[in-house]
Amino acid sequence: MIPLVDLVAQYRSIQSEIDAAIHQVLEDGHFILGSNVTLLEHEVGTYLGAKHAVGVASGTDALVIALRALNIGPGDEVIVPSYSFFATAGAVMLTGARPVFVDIKPDTYCLDETQVVDRITSSTKAIIPVHLYGHPAEMSTLLDIARMHGLKVIEDNAQAFGAEYRERKTASLGDIGCLSFFPTKNLGGYGDGGMVITNDDELAAKVRILRTHGWRKKYFPEMLGYNSRLDELQAAILCVKLHYVDEWNLRRRMLASQYNERFFEMRIVTPREMEDVRHVYHLYTVRFAERDRVQSGLKSNGIASEVYYPQPLHLTDPCRQFGYQPGDFPAAEQASRQVLSLPLYPEMSEAQLDSVTDHIQRILEEVRA
Repeated sequence: MIPLVDLVAQYRSIQSEIDAAIHQVLEDGHFILGSNVTLLEHEVGTYLGAKHAVGVASGTDALVIALRALNIGPGDEVIVPSYSFFATAGAVMLTGARPVFVDIKPDTYCLDETQVVDRITSSTKAIIPVHLYGHPAEMSTLLDIARMHGLKVIEDNAQAFGAEYRERKTASLGDIGCLSFFPTKNLGGYGDGGMVITNDDELAAKVRILRTHGWRKKYFPEMLGYNSRLDELQAAILCVKLHYVDEWNLRRRMLASQYNERFFEMRIVTPREMEDVRHVYHLYTVRFAERDRVQSGLKSNGIASEVYYPQPLHLTDPCRQFGYQPGDFPAAEQASRQVLSLPLYPEMSEAQLDSVTDHIQRILEEVRA
């Protein structure tokens, strides 16, 4: 069996450090917003080159709290890509605002910046570019558009920890960046977790208030907030893992390069890395016209794969209220029919990768015969 990701193998590679970190938290007996959260916030901020990093309970909460910190709510519109994890649009809807969809670029799966201006209205307040699969969106153009129209930029960096755009870390480029520490992420904990990144002192202060019931002083709420705090156990685990993330991302890039070489010979559409960016391959995603048959063939040979995502956001049930129809965003809709993410994780061996590519070659020969 070749899994999509092997979290047990990763744990075993750093087991003594992880166990010691967890044990220390248990011995200290402080589990919420303690020294480990403070340390992680400092280290992540330093790593990303950002002034503030605020730990929250999940990547979804990071998006919701970022939107709230920017005073986005009912009557407002936020531009989002039509292809992403649902939380990108769902977070907007949870604030009472309306997501306005824009199609993706078929080669990077990121928001198509050339289509953004046409979607801006007097109600538009922000743009959420998603660095999907670990590839940065075209931030320079999006930031220019935002400045021209007085909009805020919220980076959804859930899948791209360590990625770079023009030698700067993603999540530090817009007004606010949002991280997810879900276990399978490039930097993942052993439960849910997230973080909000900003260089704005006022925004950071508001995020800290919003994450803890809307209060600055305990039991004296200033606004309606959330119970959304990154816990000490996750922070301790993430502090250990942060020191390995560059090494792990480099390994991901090496494996992706090997996949690309093998698939070039098979004429398979592989991920594209644009100039001036550093892709960190949270997911290694390829395209097949015969996607479902390829996935079925891999499964029968003990090889995991997954479709991220089988439905574009504008066609999900919660978004039908906005009146979008099939055909509105063709690149996103085609991606949902063709994409398949293959096993890729730092502990993956070359032999495992060869097994995946060999099986795909045989499957394609059968289905295309």
